[in-house]
Amino acid sequence: MPISVEPRAADKIHALVRLLKGRSSEEIRERMYDNPPGTVWWSACKTELDVRNSHRMATAAVDTARVLDKMRASSDHLDKMSEQLLHATEGLAELVKSTHASARRMEIATYAIVGVAIMQVFYMAFQILGKR
Repeated sequence: MPISVEPRAADKIHALVRLLKGRSSEEIRERMYDNPPGTVWWSACKTELDVRNSHRMATAAVDTARVLDKMRASSDHLDKMSEQLLHATEGLAELVKSTHASARRMEIATYAIVGVAIMQVFYMAFQILGKR
């Protein structure tokens, strides 16, 4: 609910607002609460506090936008890194599968070598025992 102010009072309020620019927010609040609502001092203090709060909100909005941009960039980077990790994991899984297949072939080859070695030992044993 806007407070209607006379033109002369508005000039006084503007002058007081300029005076309050260099004061701390705590001092302005004290002066505001020391004067009843609707007075020139109260209106000037309220105006200066509203201006400061608006400035803080604008700064916070800009900072929030910057942080959101950084978060978006980080999220995109994380997506790219996750995709690279997925491809690397898929490649590693293929490598493990081929290694498993190679290990199975090595196992079969080892059984064949052991079998041939045992057959040769028996063959040599028959050769030696057969000559006696």
